[in-house]
Amino acid sequence: MELKVFFTVFMAVFIAELGDKTQLATMLFAADGEVSKWTIFWGASAALVVASAIGVLAGTLMSEFINEKYLNYIAGTGFILIGAFTLVRA
Repeated sequence: MELKVFFTVFMAVFIAELGDKTQLATMLFAADGEVSKWTIFWGASAALVVASAIGVLAGTLMSEFINEKYLNYIAGTGFILIGAFTLVRA
């Protein structure tokens, strides 16, 4: 396993997930006193694993047809557009 890549991905996803709507939704589910916290934990964990698997599969498929350099440009442009859209709506 490439530890540098592992920790880079871990930190990027960890920081991106902190305080986002997924974490807030999980906190709301956990606030319900009648529900097992382990059920919420495992459900939220499974959802993140499946979402990540979809991302890995999509990235793998896209890399077969689009040069990695262009994928980086597309991703960067997408993030800028999302940021601009968020600022305009604020």
